[in-house]
Amino acid sequence: MLKIAWNEHYHHPLPEGHRFPMEKYTLLPEQLLYEGTVNRDNFFSPEAVVDKEILQVHRKDYWDKLQHGGLDKAEIRRTGFPYSPSLVRREVEIAGGTVKGALFALEHGVAMNIAGGTHHAFTDRGEGFCLLNDIAIAAKFLLDQLLVEKVLVVDLDVHQGNGTAEIFRNEPWVFTFSMHGERNYPLKKENSDLDVDLADGTDDRLYLKELKNHLPRLIQEQEPGFVFFQSGVDVLKTDKLGRLGLTIEGCKERDQFVFEICRKNDIPVMVSMGGGYSERIADIIEAHANTYRLAQEMYF
Repeated sequence: MLKIAWNEHYHHPLPEGHRFPMEKYTLLPEQLLYEGTVNRDNFFSPEAVVDKEILQVHRKDYWDKLQHGGLDKAEIRRTGFPYSPSLVRREVEIAGGTVKGALFALEHGVAMNIAGGTHHAFTDRGEGFCLLNDIAIAAKFLLDQLLVEKVLVVDLDVHQGNGTAEIFRNEPWVFTFSMHGERNYPLKKENSDLDVDLADGTDDRLYLKELKNHLPRLIQEQEPGFVFFQSGVDVLKTDKLGRLGLTIEGCKERDQFVFEICRKNDIPVMVSMGGGYSERIADIIEAHANTYRLAQEMYF
């Protein structure tokens, strides 16, 4: 059965006019249920990750600031969110969803998180709507528990996974692959193990050509035992923050290719939602829903 992490805390209240579309965290599961792609048994409510798991990735002084409201104004501004204890609880539960989902993926081949993909969170700070790096926390958990020997992060959000790259800079058992907009946020990129910079307006054909050129080779060379897939849909031409030119069908083909190569090589994959900022919320939901539809069709 496809297992999907979600609870009501994922939809966090933000000031009116905030550009982050929190409503997608309620609308997406509603859409998947309405159309019959999944039923309520597919969803699980994640538990919060514990301090020990967080501190395998994030510095103690940073985690203390998050817990006790110690971030200064500049640090809060960098995250893009107004600080609140409930926001921190949300991030802790999202990370817990990715950890638990990774265990389900080991069992079933794939699992999903309605949120997550918080790849701009560094060891010592948050950025770009990310406070804790759920992918990094889950990857370290699998490695520390000796459940896998090598992890491949496939980050296909339009923005570089700079926090993930920094966290695993000196970690030989995690290979970070980020394919992103060359001129997009963050202005200063970190060094992933492999970065593929894409020009503004990159369309379906060129995007998929690049992905199909790199991912099979990485699978062959790195021989990962697990894949974390950041499946942001801010690659769409309609995205307000994206600058690329993919269609919804092109984004769907991207996801299908990732699933196909993971299945072909018998590699479990844990999927975190990532970004999506199109003007029409319907475009965001449709593109995200395709990822879940594909997982259900291809694995179950």
